[in-house]
Amino acid sequence: MKNSIYVTLAFLTILFSCKKDNPVNVNVPEIPASETLSTDITENLTLKPEVRYLLKGKIYVKNNATLNIPSGVVIEVEKTDDKANKGALIITKGAKLNVSGSSEKPVIFTSAAVNKSPGDWIGIIVLGKAATNLSNGRVMGFANTADNEFGGDNNNDNSGSIKYLRLEYTGGLNPEMEEEWELDMASGLSLMGVGSFTQVENVMVTNSKDDGFQFVGGNVNAKHLLSFNNGDDDFDFDRGYTGKLQFLVAYRSSFSGSVIRGHGMESLNDKGASEAQPYTRPVISNMTIIGPPDVISDLTNQSQGIYIRRNTRFVVRNSIISGYTNGGLMMCSRTKPLLVNNKGSQFKFNLVNADIFQRAFTYDDGPTGIIIIPDPEVAAYATETSNYQKEAVNRNSIIETIAKLNLTSLNSTSPNVTPQQGSAALGGGNFSDPEYLAFFSPVEFRGAVGTQNWTIGNWTNWK
Repeated sequence: MKNSIYVTLAFLTILFSCKKDNPVNVNVPEIPASETLSTDITENLTLKPEVRYLLKGKIYVKNNATLNIPSGVVIEVEKTDDKANKGALIITKGAKLNVSGSSEKPVIFTSAAVNKSPGDWIGIIVLGKAATNLSNGRVMGFANTADNEFGGDNNNDNSGSIKYLRLEYTGGLNPEMEEEWELDMASGLSLMGVGSFTQVENVMVTNSKDDGFQFVGGNVNAKHLLSFNNGDDDFDFDRGYTGKLQFLVAYRSSFSGSVIRGHGMESLNDKGASEAQPYTRPVISNMTIIGPPDVISDLTNQSQGIYIRRNTRFVVRNSIISGYTNGGLMMCSRTKPLLVNNKGSQFKFNLVNADIFQRAFTYDDGPTGIIIIPDPEVAAYATETSNYQKEAVNRNSIIETIAKLNLTSLNSTSPNVTPQQGSAALGGGNFSDPEYLAFFSPVEFRGAVGTQNWTIGNWTNWK
């Protein structure tokens, strides 16, 4: 049973919580603080290698300037409880951010507070000129100014390169117990209208009060993304995002206390489920979603592994979705027909688990999502043992318990999602669809990790 798998997690969580006020973090190098960033950047700037900076307030990179951050730099963001003055780094349209971290010496953004907490600052926001389905895209929660605009008609837009970056304690704009918004407040790493010539690889967001990664319009692609113990959605897609993603991990050690629904992945087209185009349609392979160890017996928690809603399309294959009580994959009346009638959505070659076996596939049968019911139609249509015939053929497998995924370790604050010998995740990967011919690295395994665990090293911090 799942609780037995996590037999030591409760103890370790308590132990960690008792130490959370200790500012020492072994994964944040102790280098001297000697520089302050407190004014907007309007011309090209390269930060000094291996220096600890203090960022104060909202800092904009604008006027088509480029900010270069070399490996080993630590940027601490000043904490304030005043949401209007929460810290953030914003890359405006036409400007660029180049983060040149490495596995041994990542670039780290974290809270400057002695007692760090989720929501101490907002995050990094990159604004590009690629297409969205918004007429006037502006950063939610920010002032209505030109510096906060995003979107356009240049899908080849280049906002820079981000490699080996870690963000900690973001999500400062999230209201208490948020339910849902037309467009989420900016949080974690927010890529808004960002184009395909932008590079994003090896990024981790931890302990955010809100989302980990936000993709709002645009078509930027990314590989090797880690989302750990974030308050709302780990991977959030909105407003016409059409990019490709591979090797993603979402992991939680407990259910969210910040929102009503904290999903591993959530996607919507817009608030009104309209036909605004481009349709939100992420194309994903090799994602591993691990939900919290708790089992909510009364089903009041609405969190899902994946929630596809409000007229969004999606393509997910070769992935693991597991560990949530209410469901592995949930759709609504505007998204289910797109999948079962093969109208722009695919869900294939995945391993799906929920704490309650019958809820691996679920349906949002209420206007606010409160009524969540099992969906045997999609379960039958989606799985390889199905007698339910449709034009599209799917080969997903429902896994009875999370233990039967046979992953290395899910019972500590240092999870290892590497499949062990005999795991179904070691094989079954399929890249035969034309959409998977470019960008994706064909691998045999399903989930984010094969036999080599890329989620460990100095650039990550699972605390």
